[in-house]
Amino acid sequence: MVTTVQVLDRALALAEACERPDLHRRLLQARARSEDPRVRVLVVGEPKQGKSSLVNALVGAPVCPVADDVATVVPTVVRAGEAPRASLVLATGSRADDDGPTERVPVPIDQVASRVTGEGTERLVQAEVELPRRLLDGLEIVDTAGVGGVGSHRALRTVDLLPTADAVLLVSDASQEFTAPEMAFLEQAAALCPTVVCVLTKTDACPHWREVAELDRGHLAGRGVEAPVFAVSSALAQLAVQHRDRELHEESGIGALVTHLRREVADRAEVLARRALVHDLTAVTDHLSLAVRSELAGLEDPAHRDELLRGLEDARAAADDLRRRSSRWQQVLADGVADLVADIDFDLRDRSRTVIREAEEAIDAQDPGPMWPELAEWLDRRIAAAVADSYVWAEQRSEWLAARVIEQFAKDGGGAVPALSVGAAGDALEGLVDLPELDDGSMTLRERTLIGLRGSYTGVLMTGLVTSLAGMAIINPVSVAAGVLLGRKAYNDDKQQRLQRRRSDAKAVVRRHLDEVVFQVGKHLKDRLRTVSRTLRDLISDTADEMARSLADAVAAAQRSTREATAERDARIRALRQRREQLDRLAADVRALGRAAVPAT
Repeated sequence: MVTTVQVLDRALALAEACERPDLHRRLLQARARSEDPRVRVLVVGEPKQGKSSLVNALVGAPVCPVADDVATVVPTVVRAGEAPRASLVLATGSRADDDGPTERVPVPIDQVASRVTGEGTERLVQAEVELPRRLLDGLEIVDTAGVGGVGSHRALRTVDLLPTADAVLLVSDASQEFTAPEMAFLEQAAALCPTVVCVLTKTDACPHWREVAELDRGHLAGRGVEAPVFAVSSALAQLAVQHRDRELHEESGIGALVTHLRREVADRAEVLARRALVHDLTAVTDHLSLAVRSELAGLEDPAHRDELLRGLEDARAAADDLRRRSSRWQQVLADGVADLVADIDFDLRDRSRTVIREAEEAIDAQDPGPMWPELAEWLDRRIAAAVADSYVWAEQRSEWLAARVIEQFAKDGGGAVPALSVGAAGDALEGLVDLPELDDGSMTLRERTLIGLRGSYTGVLMTGLVTSLAGMAIINPVSVAAGVLLGRKAYNDDKQQRLQRRRSDAKAVVRRHLDEVVFQVGKHLKDRLRTVSRTLRDLISDTADEMARSLADAVAAAQRSTREATAERDARIRALRQRREQLDRLAADVRALGRAAVPAT
């Protein structure tokens, strides 16, 4: 059986022989994708759930930081390599940003865990580790930042990575069932990623993990999320590696998880990559065959030459229409992008108004001063959840728009479009400032005394003047009692005014912060939509250009066949028949690859 490499080489040679540099370039891109499929597995979860320990157990090396007082703040990418090595990807700009210039700094592999925590991580984008592990053949495992808790703006980077992943491992320790934020993130992951797997960790320290696993499966079924649940112990897996104990390794549960990753993720991604390659090879073969068959038909059957030429001219005119700005697929794309930009802005503002209402209700229900740290933490989590939901919605709408445009292109007579691939667009809230501090309302004894004296002064003086008419001194028990009452009232009034001022300040801070969130996230989502739009436009335009070039070559070949002399015509027919046979054999081999890409049921 022919291999993929052999078929690609033959297709490249035929594209070069037919003088089609555009198809040659497309095949080179297909080869690059097939040689580096990048099957990416994201390991996600709330902080301190055992994500880094799970990655270390999977790869059998302590490449991710594990400690009670540290947490993952940047991704650590672990992939296959001929020898163990590591590097840090640093931003050369003012802050860590995937869109900006970066540099790779090699570091000893045993220092990666310490270099990605603590001080000096401001410019760190990610860490990259290469290990010679059989599990990593075809897999790339990414340890991500936590998706909950304080600092959730960094966790939005994880949500942005979801569309680029082939699988997501949601990690939760076995001490309790899934929390509401975990279930929300699971639904987001299932909407953006083809494969989601739930992993319960720390089973060695949780004797009731089986009951928790059953409860989690019930939650998944209730939400309609199809995701298997695996219970593992990273500690047992690491001990098994140290002592080379196969039974202990199987008891840890890591073996079952590894088998699932190989069978359901790596093998499935390989099938999808081969399907994409067959798609490109089929399109290229059809384009190359068009000119050859058109010229050969004109030479072999001169009687139908004029009819063939008219058909080709009509097809070329239709292809030229596809490339014009007024074509229907471009109108659908332009209108869809304009509508989606407006919808994104409305969705963000609607979600921000909901968060503002909830925050104001919480502020009115209590004194925001002493509760500000807890309120700020809640607001951070609430904003992150709202932005993540908006991001998932926008991503799904973008995919829907792309499907509509491709469908319209096909209705207009366009050919099959290569698979659309758009990478992550960077941090959504990386540029936001933290919530400012708020007056906690605490007062010293001296300040409280001065407020009371200021209010009681008038009461003592006025009451003393009135009682002096009865022959009493200005300061007497009655005037003192009145002063105490008025002083207490003044103190309570001042306390209420301070509370109202703190509430007004807190609401103003929340509104300013949400306005900044809408501004930053709106820019991020619109940039991503524009990226999808440009990528889709260029992809379809290239496909239309390929069609137009193929039809133009076919028309030129058919016209050329009318001018061939008899001797030259016979030689040309023989050459074209040989080229047609080569293309037919190539098409047959491509169909064989396509059948091999279909998994057996």
